Amino acid sequence: MTSILENKSFEFSLSIISLVKLLRDQHEFIFANQLLRSATSIGANVCEAGAGQTKKDFIAKMAIASKEAGETRYWSRLIKEAKIVESPVNSYLEDTEELIKILTKIVKTSQLKT
Repeated sequence: MTSILENKSFEFSLSIISLVKLLRDQHEFIFANQLLRSATSIGANVCEAGAGQTKKDFIAKMAIASKEAGETRYWSRLIKEAKIVESPVNSYLEDTEELIKILTKIVKTSQLKT
C-alpha cells in the first residue's frame, strides 16, 4: 500500500522533471542533473523506508530523504536567485519546504519512540 508521503514525493519528482527539462533546454546541464538527482532521491528513499526491515533502517532512510530535500532546496534556491530559468521556482521551493517539514517530523518522532 502506498503512503500519502510516497504519493506526495512521487508527484514532487514528476513536477521537478518539468523544471529539469527547462534547464536542459537552456543547456544548464549541471543544475538539471543535480536537481534531478536530489529531488527524485527523496521519493526513492521514502519508498525504501517503507520497506525497511527495522525501525533503525526506517529512520535512516527517512533521514536521507530529509537530507535530499534539503539539497533540493539548495539547488532550487540557486536556480531561482541566479534567474537561470524564466519559470517561477517558488512553487517548487514551497513543495520542498513542505516535504522537509514532514520528513523532519517523521524522523524526530520516530527517534523518540525508539
